[in-house]
Amino acid sequence: MNSTLLWLRPWLWLAAAIVIGLMLWLLGPVLTPFAFAALLAWLADPLVARIERSGRSRATAVTIVFLLMTLVVAVIIVLLVPMLQSQVRRAIEWLPALGEWMNGTAVPWVEAKTGVSLGEFVDPAAMLALLKSHWQEAGGVAANLLGGLSRSGIALLGLVVNLLLIPLVTFYFMRDWRGMLDRLQELLPRPLAPTVMSLARESDQMLGGFLRGQVSVMLALGAIYGVGLTLLGLDLGFLIGMIAGLLSFVPYLGTAIGLIAAIIATLVEHGDLFHLVLVCAVFSVGQVIEGFVLTPWLVGDRIGLHPVAVIFAIMAGGQLFGFLGILLALPVASVSMVLLRFAHARYRQSALYREERDIGSVQGPPAPPDSGPPPVAPGAEPAPP
Repeated sequence: MNSTLLWLRPWLWLAAAIVIGLMLWLLGPVLTPFAFAALLAWLADPLVARIERSGRSRATAVTIVFLLMTLVVAVIIVLLVPMLQSQVRRAIEWLPALGEWMNGTAVPWVEAKTGVSLGEFVDPAAMLALLKSHWQEAGGVAANLLGGLSRSGIALLGLVVNLLLIPLVTFYFMRDWRGMLDRLQELLPRPLAPTVMSLARESDQMLGGFLRGQVSVMLALGAIYGVGLTLLGLDLGFLIGMIAGLLSFVPYLGTAIGLIAAIIATLVEHGDLFHLVLVCAVFSVGQVIEGFVLTPWLVGDRIGLHPVAVIFAIMAGGQLFGFLGILLALPVASVSMVLLRFAHARYRQSALYREERDIGSVQGPPAPPDSGPPPVAPGAEPAPP
């Protein structure tokens, strides 16, 4: 019976992984607020533990941290949301100027430099006319969306329930986090419990430090880009900077999108080389500060994933499980990295890797070739055969 269980153990783990993946795929929309709440509770748990160590109870510590989180969200809503809303409205009003710049400057310049007539593929005048005829309607997109939600009772109810669930479930997760971990630990098979707990602690330290540091880097980069572009006189500088900072979670994506958007905005609003150089300088300074100050100080090398692996993990998670997959992409990738390191270490200690070396160490070094009897010193009798 024991040999049968040992033989079936890998297949049981594989079956469990398949069942969990299938449940995530089927229940993704329902699990999204719970996953987001669990992520918030997990990120806040070190602060709760620190307050507990100061002598306060778990309930008091959770209440203090929850109120702090609520205060931060309220400040963001009160201060940043109106500013971003103004920037989005200005971007919508700015679209006709972008169309005129493309029609009068960009397309003729490309045609002159390349000798290719873009009019054979696209008519800039028609695109500009279409943009002018419909850009006024863009400002009503949010109103139309809210109107559609209000007319659809189920969609509106689902949105309200999700928004209410996140803070509620976050509070309960924060309060019962240690108890849930203890109950999960009790369910582990006893022979595997020490190894699993060791890997879980390593994953928690690596991923927790990475996510907390990366959020700080995103906000700092958004502030650097937004303030810098605004000081250059770009109407959309704050919006472009914040988008670039938030997208920096995916390596190189935020910088590329922010730089391209800032260059286009500069060409439309100013159209001179001086402002283009200043825009490039803002992003260059931001990259230098990120590479030499923010990332080493706040993030370090806590996750050990190549940037390409991070991009692939986020894209694969979004493709397979939607927004839930994006939330779980980096946690799953970091745990997978810990497991791969553990498997690599076990492989280096296995007989499969060490077989030839072990055989050599057991048998000892090879004997020297037979060169006949040892030489006889002068005046000594030869040894008997």
